[in-house]
Amino acid sequence: MTFVWVGGVAHHVVVEGNGPVCVLSAGLAMSWFDWDPVVPLLAPRRTVVRFDRPGHGLSAPATVPPSAAGEAHRIAGLLDALGTHGPVTVVGHSIAGFHAEAFARLHPARTAAVVLVDSSIEEGARRPAAPAVRTAVTGAVGRALGVLGAPAVLGPPTRRAAVRLSRTGGGDPAPADLVRRCYGTSRVLRGALLENTHYRAVAAELLDLRERYALPEVPVTVLAADAAGSRWTARQRAFAELLGARFQEVAAGHLMMLDRPDVVAAAVLDSDPEVSAWHG
Repeated sequence: MTFVWVGGVAHHVVVEGNGPVCVLSAGLAMSWFDWDPVVPLLAPRRTVVRFDRPGHGLSAPATVPPSAAGEAHRIAGLLDALGTHGPVTVVGHSIAGFHAEAFARLHPARTAAVVLVDSSIEEGARRPAAPAVRTAVTGAVGRALGVLGAPAVLGPPTRRAAVRLSRTGGGDPAPADLVRRCYGTSRVLRGALLENTHYRAVAAELLDLRERYALPEVPVTVLAADAAGSRWTARQRAFAELLGARFQEVAAGHLMMLDRPDVVAAAVLDSDPEVSAWHG
């Protein structure tokens, strides 16, 4: 566990294992420890990099609103800070799927493969009006809730409930002390609110990036959780076709890394062209 500075913000980073590098980025309001079930399956053959985005986990608060390009450059900056300059496999869950795809498009020479874990999809996203006003309102709401003590009281149980609802079975395996340490803070509440506020702007920006920057010719895998129903998996399948990706429907909830860590790990290991044949 360490902290590295990127863009003037201290980022919490955990690096484990040996071998080609893979970067794991979790969804909105999730933390580095949500990848815990996956890491032991990867670490014998991969150097696994996990990090918390600003306002998430143990990282410092965000200083600017998120953007697709900004999150792509954040991953590149983290790799620079860690001394990793070769191609990596980038794994994005949920909203971080936007970030992983943007990284591949903007940093093709640094991309070995992409794995999208029940990625967010917004086929016709448009940028909302008045982003600065939205940021200001979100900040005011976050500060007010912090003054009222809402994060300490509501944060941990809200986290627990959200995880239970996003799985096909089982509760939240995260240690209680880590949940309190992260989700009992106004910092994490503000980080989640900020990402949620700018969700559609990031999605719309990614659509623009698709028009301007091609995906590199690397393996891309789309894993779709079947718990959301056939309409969702159909959208994920169409998304995979758009990207020219391998598609796999998985018997899991949205938090696939908790429900089926074996499938997520296998997708990472199988996507590396240096160690296995690609059957895209």
